[in-house]
Amino acid sequence: MSLADRVQILSDTAQFDLCDYSADPSQRNPSVPGIYYSSYRGCRVPLFKVLLTNRCCNDCRYCINNSGITPVELEPREIAGIFLSYYHKRYVDGLFLSSGVSRDPDETMEKLIETLRILRTEGYGGYIHLKIIPGASMDSIRRAMELASRVSINIETATRDGLEELSSTKDYGVDILRRIRWIKRLLDRDRTLAPAGHSTQLMVGAVDETDREIVKRIKWMHEKYSTRRVYFSAFEPVEGTPLEEREAENPERVMRLYQADNLIKSYGFSPDELQFHGGYLDPEVDPKYAAALEMDIFPVDLREAPYREIIRVPGIGPVSARKIISIRKKRDLSPDLLKEIGVRLKRAEPFIRFDERQTSLEEWLG
Repeated sequence: MSLADRVQILSDTAQFDLCDYSADPSQRNPSVPGIYYSSYRGCRVPLFKVLLTNRCCNDCRYCINNSGITPVELEPREIAGIFLSYYHKRYVDGLFLSSGVSRDPDETMEKLIETLRILRTEGYGGYIHLKIIPGASMDSIRRAMELASRVSINIETATRDGLEELSSTKDYGVDILRRIRWIKRLLDRDRTLAPAGHSTQLMVGAVDETDREIVKRIKWMHEKYSTRRVYFSAFEPVEGTPLEEREAENPERVMRLYQADNLIKSYGFSPDELQFHGGYLDPEVDPKYAAALEMDIFPVDLREAPYREIIRVPGIGPVSARKIISIRKKRDLSPDLLKEIGVRLKRAEPFIRFDERQTSLEEWLG
């Protein structure tokens, strides 16, 4: 099989690792496979996204590598050469590298590390996101983090029982959580390792886990392991896998989980403040708005309320909440001023006041 054909297969397979990267079908060029786009500070950044191999001794029941596809592999020198060619032609600005586990986790890790070593030795100093192989040794993880910009290892499910439903070859506590603990320990000891931190990914809908279970797990991940990001992948059945008959997950559910994760990580919400119905978020309602309807702190007086209350107002984010606290010390608040600093007034109106009573938006605007 030609090198181009192998790259095409392994880049197509790599799409199932999300981490904020998506293919753009309108811009795909058959002669340059593997280009995906990451969103970074409002910009679309092209990355070369590929697997080292799709051979895998794990038996994840949802995975395309478990569907009987043609087994192929790239050598470290081949991946490095393709990436550098793309990079010098300005097709891509970074690399996302992952792999199946052909025989042994550390054997696979050695090939991944060798790929990164070649790139760094040959002068590439840019962004590399490396997926850590579950079950890898601490030494191989440390050496990978010396070379990568960011590392990640997928937790797959919110619970140990959930992973047991998906795979009999991976141990939730040992192969995954212990390795994440090692990553956190290494980062705490040496801030030069993987300077962009570490992330993880969770499959939504592959097993019968509730949103409440997922939200509690992601809060735990942020607090215990300082996870930079948690990515959610909506389950889609792959023909030829044991779960090919399972129903695809609703993308709206995934969107609400991303919003809930943001409320926990950036807004300081606890899972208990969110509204779950039978364990699930309402897919039709923003979870922040749903939570606000049940809180007894509203309406809050923007002239005096603490940050913790202001940030819980729908239509007010962390930046505008901090600006409100800073500005109100110097001048009176007004609708125009709130709009200037980014408050979505129509959304916030039922939950705020900044005069002696809860004046309507129409009265404020005169």
